Amino acid sequence: MLKKDLVDKVSGELSMQKQDVSLAVDIMLETMAAALVEERRIELRGFGSFSVRARKPRSTKNPRTGKIMDIPDRKTLHFTMSKSLKEALISEKE
Repeated sequence: MLKKDLVDKVSGELSMQKQDVSLAVDIMLETMAAALVEERRIELRGFGSFSVRARKPRSTKNPRTGKIMDIPDRKTLHFTMSKSLKEALISEKE
């Protein structure tokens, strides 16, 4: 699903203008991004939670050249789905 699809769906459900819904989605995403940059956890009940995790530095081998490369430490985004979402995905599969 693209952001445009989300805006279309929400504007149709709420009978609101797409411009207003698009602005609301933009504000929500900017707020979430700012919180993650500050390394704050985001929890959306019934959907899941987003958090920032640190990855340790490591060495790896470039498969093309065979050269050993050092990968520095970095931060990554982690998503944990809610129990209700997990159950919905499992029941959809069966």
